[in-house]
Amino acid sequence: MKDNNRSDCPISSGLDVWGDKWTLVIVRDLLFFDKNTYGEFLKSREKIATNILASRLLALEENGIIIKSKHPESKAKILYQLTDKGIELLPMMVESAIWGENNLCISEEIKTILKEVKKDKAGYIKNRIKELKA
Repeated sequence: MKDNNRSDCPISSGLDVWGDKWTLVIVRDLLFFDKNTYGEFLKSREKIATNILASRLLALEENGIIIKSKHPESKAKILYQLTDKGIELLPMMVESAIWGENNLCISEEIKTILKEVKKDKAGYIKNRIKELKA
């Protein structure tokens, strides 16, 4: 794990680990969309460039947010999974999605999902963490 923070502020230090757009998109895909291979990340609608994806995956691994392992179905693929440290980002990501719903233009599909999440946010987070750790 890297420990060369610019600051002793937990917000600033956290942003050094997961605070750029592409890193958060990868974490989002792992948390909410069950994507876990390089190819699946490349297919995200944001169209991340391969060099950026490789760089962010390496940084996430170095910071203990993800681990990589052999894919059970293909020797040519690597499986990326969140660590417990990575799964701990779920509540923040849920809040970020709700903030986006309240302040940005988002699709009706996402609004429908968030409506369900907000009915029992704590229950959703608890159940999703269980699923991610299974």
